[in-house]
Amino acid sequence: MNKINKLFSENKDKKLLSLYFCAGAPTFDGTADVIKTLERRGISMIEVGIPFSDPMADGPVIQDAATTALKNGMTLRKLFAQLKTIKDEVSIPLVLMGYLNPIMQYGIEAFCQSCVDSGVSGVIIPDLPFKDYQEIVKPVADRYDIRIIMLITPETSEERIRFIDDNTDGFIYMVSSAAITGAQKSFDEAKQEYFRRINAMNLRNPRMIGFGISNKQTLEAAQQNAAGAIIGSKFVTLLNESKDANEALDRLFKALEQ
Repeated sequence: MNKINKLFSENKDKKLLSLYFCAGAPTFDGTADVIKTLERRGISMIEVGIPFSDPMADGPVIQDAATTALKNGMTLRKLFAQLKTIKDEVSIPLVLMGYLNPIMQYGIEAFCQSCVDSGVSGVIIPDLPFKDYQEIVKPVADRYDIRIIMLITPETSEERIRFIDDNTDGFIYMVSSAAITGAQKSFDEAKQEYFRRINAMNLRNPRMIGFGISNKQTLEAAQQNAAGAIIGSKFVTLLNESKDANEALDRLFKALEQ
């Protein structure tokens, strides 16, 4: 069974926590250590960012991390090589998050094969058109048992959400707002209503809520309205400041208590 499906099937009553960081930042060779540290400290799933020069869905924090990673020499091929070295040591799901251009240049077939070879269970491609997903990407990904995770936002229509739910597997990435990534202090009533509306749809796939989660209020709101929460910008900031995954996690957990 794909590790993503296994995670959700075995933890239906547990509120999951997934963290995002950008491969190659703050250091080129720190990716494997960050992953192993996060798993050891109880993180449920890890999103590993593929650095890209034009990350349109990302705010300044993740853009800066991507710039640092590219300057450090990180590439998709080098990332796969790093992940391959720890494949047998990591039991939680690894999900790559990156833009379509580098993946297409790598080649969809070769990309999916490399995912299998390096222990990657799923991929999030924010700028992948759904038509291209269905016609080009999904047939190949299915063959390799790789989950392609799609995003929904408050602006996504109910018809499209149901279409995504019917044609994907793994989980749905529920973006808390239509804005770019970045920490927020609270979720306003409009976002809370969005959460309630999606809850009422009784979707087949589990959902994870991301974008803007950085404290107790936003974490609890996300975990109450989905299978769990995804934290990116806050952890990336702390990791960049401390240069140490353990210390960054200590500070993150403290922030999530306030």
